[in-house]
Amino acid sequence: MRDLQNEYDTHSGQSGRAVVIGAGLGGLAAAMRLGAKGWNVTVLDRLDMPGGRASSITSRGHRFDLGPTIVTAPSVFRRLWSDCGEDFDRDVDLRPLDPFYRITWPDGSHFDAFAQHDAAEAEIARLAPDDVKGWHRFLRDAHARYVTGYEGMLIEPMHRAWSTIRVLPRFAMLRADRSILSLARARVKDERLRMALSFHPLFIGGDPARVTSMYALVSHLEAKEGVHYAMGGVGAMAEEMARIVERQGGQIRQRTEVAEVLTRGKRAAGVRLSDGEKIPADIVVSNADAGHTYSRLLPGRRRWTKRKLSRTRLSMGLFVWYFGTEETRHIWPEVGHHTILSGPRYEGLLADVFRKGHLADDMSLYVHRPSVTDPSCAPAGGDTFYALSPVPHLGHRDPVRWSEIAESYRARVQAVLEERLLPGLGDHVTASMCFTPEDFRDRYLSPYGAGFSIEPRILQSAWFRPHNVSEEVPGLFLVGAGTHPGAGLPGVVASAEVLERVVPPLPVVTADPMQQAAE
Repeated sequence: MRDLQNEYDTHSGQSGRAVVIGAGLGGLAAAMRLGAKGWNVTVLDRLDMPGGRASSITSRGHRFDLGPTIVTAPSVFRRLWSDCGEDFDRDVDLRPLDPFYRITWPDGSHFDAFAQHDAAEAEIARLAPDDVKGWHRFLRDAHARYVTGYEGMLIEPMHRAWSTIRVLPRFAMLRADRSILSLARARVKDERLRMALSFHPLFIGGDPARVTSMYALVSHLEAKEGVHYAMGGVGAMAEEMARIVERQGGQIRQRTEVAEVLTRGKRAAGVRLSDGEKIPADIVVSNADAGHTYSRLLPGRRRWTKRKLSRTRLSMGLFVWYFGTEETRHIWPEVGHHTILSGPRYEGLLADVFRKGHLADDMSLYVHRPSVTDPSCAPAGGDTFYALSPVPHLGHRDPVRWSEIAESYRARVQAVLEERLLPGLGDHVTASMCFTPEDFRDRYLSPYGAGFSIEPRILQSAWFRPHNVSEEVPGLFLVGAGTHPGAGLPGVVASAEVLERVVPPLPVVTADPMQQAAE
């Protein structure tokens, strides 16, 4: 790889201007870290508020968090704030959730994921008493993978092949070639518990039957740092991040779309907006999806051709029904902040969603009810919900025509909710809207409407993932879900910490010799 420092040494005299494309959490974290180092930062975003997929929409008094709903690994955020001379706990009110979530099955059984070890063990013993010892083995597996995959790789740059090669022996010892579902099968016998121990990759767009067992580390991460809700939603965190960028002297421009990354010679030199305006910069950081960055923002660059993008394993798509209810705060007392309604099939549904591209008749739902923790998100006495169903992305051979069937599918989601979780729901709904993979494609410029960019399979992770450093265009860097370390709040925020390690020091401004002589 080129010596980036030498390249920047030839650019003395520039002002240290950085343009960040996208005000998602990865882009905002990158802007914060660059601003703390003295860069003159401009963030450009096509939406009307910061946050990207973590933004929100308010309708009829309900604030709907559009994307992520939970905060794991708060240490990543606290480190970001601290590195920028700020106090995270002053700015963000995190509330620990306990249980983290409830999983229910069609037979009426359920599993609560508790924070404390003793409570969690008692829950395992209640659900599957013969699997307690196997669960302990799974926890040891999770810890070993946490040490290698999280502590050892989260913020390490992976743009050089050696960075991945050196961990391969450890990966081999941990059987990283085995899927997380295979690991769960090897440890426990109860099919429900196998699902409960292996479903976590769905939170970052991965097929549990195909992604590496390294993602068992999430179980350890949850136990170690907990699962939290940010009062005001994750969008409120994004707004605080934007305020820090502005306090540092940075600028955030909303409703501003980047059409092209400009180059001078072979290196990034700024961006051109959709209205033709050109903004010069010494470095460009793209928080746009990696596929969009390479295929749309870099004309003539062939790293991500349409053919290659179509052959890349993308995450699943998402159908999300956002709905608000009135006078319901007390009529569903057993429904907590997070509920997972597991469908009648687990592996079969995964195959339909990820591999066959088939929209199945059955479904599993992730249900978010933040109003039980944060009443401010709904009118008095009411509730705010979203129900998320994993569905195929739009890149399969016969993509779903969501513009034609979205309402009928929403009605099917409502029927499942009324049958299994929220009886009488239809009588109380006062606000309703849906996002489909077509909305993810159009709103977030996500190729084929994939909900989490590139699927985190083992050969699409670390060095095999689009790098934080663009080798094709010096001065271009990538953050966010489509680059290392991957999707999920800890991953996209940590990608900015990786960025800090690969962006050279601020260019030194050299005064004009003629001006010095005049002085």
